[in-house]
Amino acid sequence: MNKTDKFFKEVKGKKVCFVGIGTSNLPLIEMFSEKGAVVSACDRQSYEALGDNAVRAEKAGAKLILGDNYLENIDADILFRSPGTPFYRPELEALKKKGVAVTSEMEVFFNLCPCKIIAVTGSDGKTTTTTIISELLKAAGKTVHLGGNIGRPLLPIIEEINDDDYAVVELSSFQLISMRRSPDIAIVTNLAPNHLDIHKNMQEYVDSKKNIILHQDAFSKAVLNLDNEISDGFAPYVRGRLAKFSRRKAVDNGAYLNGTTIVYNDYGTKTEVIDIKDIRIPGMHNVENYLAAISAVWGIVDVKTIVNVAKSFAGVEHRAEFVRELDGVEYFNDSIASSPTRTALGTLSLYDEKIIIIAGGYDKHIPYEPLGPVICDKVKVLILMGATAPKIAAAVKNSPNYRENNPIIINVKNMEEAVNAARKSAVKGDKVSLSPASASFGEYKNFVERGNHFKDIVNNLK
Repeated sequence: MNKTDKFFKEVKGKKVCFVGIGTSNLPLIEMFSEKGAVVSACDRQSYEALGDNAVRAEKAGAKLILGDNYLENIDADILFRSPGTPFYRPELEALKKKGVAVTSEMEVFFNLCPCKIIAVTGSDGKTTTTTIISELLKAAGKTVHLGGNIGRPLLPIIEEINDDDYAVVELSSFQLISMRRSPDIAIVTNLAPNHLDIHKNMQEYVDSKKNIILHQDAFSKAVLNLDNEISDGFAPYVRGRLAKFSRRKAVDNGAYLNGTTIVYNDYGTKTEVIDIKDIRIPGMHNVENYLAAISAVWGIVDVKTIVNVAKSFAGVEHRAEFVRELDGVEYFNDSIASSPTRTALGTLSLYDEKIIIIAGGYDKHIPYEPLGPVICDKVKVLILMGATAPKIAAAVKNSPNYRENNPIIINVKNMEEAVNAARKSAVKGDKVSLSPASASFGEYKNFVERGNHFKDIVNNLK
C-alpha cells in the first residue's frame, strides 16, 4: 500500500472540514466525500452569495457552516485551512488545542506526492517563472502537473501522478507559512514588502517565504536571486546545491546576463544559452524570470529546448497582455501587477516612451513612495481608482522629479470611468496599460476577474 492509499484509508470515517467554499476547495470536498470522510465546509458568505459553489458542495455531501461566525462551531478531526485564512487566527489556534489537525491542501500534497516537486515563490514574477519552468519541462517530454497558487489544486489528482512526473507549483506566503516540507527544487524570484495587511509584519512575511528552502535536504537544489538582498540572504540556510541568478554580475553557479547573452555557469563550465532579444516575452523582468527558470531546470532540459521555448512562449494572460489597437492607440492588460514593485519593474520597464496607466485598488498596507519617481519618469497620464489612489498620488507628487501636470493625474470611481478617461486622454501612437500596483480585492475577487473586466470594456469600445 502506497502513502496515498494509506492516507485515504485513515481518512475514511473521519470528520474533515474545509475553510472556504471556492473553486479550489470544491474538488477537495468532492474527493474526500468519495473517500468516505464525513465532510463539512465553512464560509463567511451566505448560501445565496456562494451560488453554484454551495449547491455543488451540498451535492457532494458536505454540511455547510455559513455566515460571520463560520469558524466558531466546527466539529472536525481534520481541518483544511484555505491560503486566505491567516494561520494564526484565534479560532484555528483554539481548534489545534482541542486536538484538531489543522493542515492545508498543499501541505498534504507535499507529504504524498510521489514525484519531484519544483516550487517557486517570491513577491513578483513567480507566476511567469512557474509557467516557464512548466513549458520547458513539457517541451523536454516530461509529464508536468502545474498547480498551487497558479491554478488548480493538485491533491485531487494525486492518484494520477507517477514517480517520474514533475509537479511544478507556485507557492504564496500564505501557503508557505505553515509548511514543514520543502520542494526538491526551490526558486525564490525576489522579495519586497507585500501582504502586510495579513501578515503581522515584514519579518513574518519573509520567514514564511523562507520555508521553501528550510526543510530541504542535501540532495535538493535552491535557486536564489543574487540581485535581491532578501532572496540572496537565504543562501546560508541552503542545505543542498545552491544556484544563483543575476542580470548584474557573473555567478559561480547559475544563470547570469553577460551583455545581452544569458550564460549558464555550471561549476566552472560556461554555456551561452540565448541572446535576450530572442526571448519572445518583453521586458527585463522577464529576462530575470528566464534566468530563474533556466537555473531551476539546468541538467534536466537541454539548451536547444530552452531556446525553442524562449522564442515561442507568448507569456501568461494578464501579464503585459496586448488587448487591442483602436484609433492608433494600443491597450495592454497587466492586471497581475498587484504591487508597486510589479508596476515599476514590470509594466513601466517595457516601454521607451511615456504611457498612460490605470492604477489603484485594494490597500495591502505596503509603501508606495518608491513607485512615485518611476511614474514621473515613465507616465504621461496617471488614472487612479480604489483605496490606494491617494497613496499613489501622494507618492507621485512628493517625488523630486514631479512637475505640475507631469504626469497628469485623473481620479475615477471604477474601471469603466478609467478606460473612458484613458481613451479621451490618448492620441494616436499612445499606449494604455492597466497596471494597478495594488491588489484587486473589494471591487474584484482576484486579478483575473479585474483583468477580464478591463479587457471586456476595451474590446467593447466603438
